[in-house]
Amino acid sequence: MSSEPPPPPQPPTQEASVGLLDVPQAHNVVPSPLPTRRTRTFSATVRASQGPVYKGVCKCFCRSKGHGFITPADGGPDIFLHISDVEGEYVPVEGDEVTFKMCSIPPKNEKLQAVEVVITHLAPGTKHETWSGHVISS
Repeated sequence: MSSEPPPPPQPPTQEASVGLLDVPQAHNVVPSPLPTRRTRTFSATVRASQGPVYKGVCKCFCRSKGHGFITPADGGPDIFLHISDVEGEYVPVEGDEVTFKMCSIPPKNEKLQAVEVVITHLAPGTKHETWSGHVISS
């Protein structure tokens, strides 16, 4: 047995690091914990459907990212909105008046998510797009 300390770790060589970059990024992506309409449990769906209907205004929504936020009419923190929970034919835009129900977001259930979102009034003076891509002015 020798009393010499082990040699310090060496950084990977250029050849070794190139192999790491060749791995497709999709394998390293952690699945989203947000419950979409497809992944929400039946019991969570039933609880949300039986809840009260709230009113609010769409604060923002990004179709390419698939989410946005609603500002509740009664105040309080903004509510998360996922694209799978929007009902109707139009993509929400800033200023649209909406009705929605709420569901908690796992795993800690500390934050809320809007479900069964319906646009009740389109924001005046804005262009609205349907899910199929047609654009109209309101």
